[in-house]
Amino acid sequence: MSVLGICLYGDPILTRKTKPVLLPGQKGVAADLVRDLFDTMEAFGGVGLAANQAGVGLRVAVINIPPKEGPGIQAVLVNPVVVSGKGRQTGEEGCLSFPGLFLKIRRFAKVKVHALDQRGLPVEINAEGFFARALQHEIDHLDGKVFIDRLSLLERLRLKPRLARLKKEWHKKV
Repeated sequence: MSVLGICLYGDPILTRKTKPVLLPGQKGVAADLVRDLFDTMEAFGGVGLAANQAGVGLRVAVINIPPKEGPGIQAVLVNPVVVSGKGRQTGEEGCLSFPGLFLKIRRFAKVKVHALDQRGLPVEINAEGFFARALQHEIDHLDGKVFIDRLSLLERLRLKPRLARLKKEWHKKV
């Protein structure tokens, strides 16, 4: 088990779609990666982490929502897909790849996700509220999208100078 580095905004891997995990051939790779993602997420204080945020281009993500944020949920997502979404919710989101930046993002209120678990078994997740938000956020990462992509063009233009300043700060620290 290892703590991996976090890829920050501007790293090209964050804008690339990840590759599916091929099972059973990559089952051991996926299991090791899941452990490393949980360790990394915990070390950086996140509630979710996609593999490409840690520099790995595979379609794997983990979520750990502590009881103070909701019902206390831990999820492993291998090759996840949002198959349906209903309703709308707007809420504040942060991202380990954008340290210190929090934005109001609009998402589905309820989602149904199909994925494989850490053993390669199919799972269906029906989620709402904060868990639905976390699922969508991490699956967006696996699709090569970051949360600022969910903003309107006008909001992104307004954010551009702030992002440029933050990007310089983030990359100085690395």
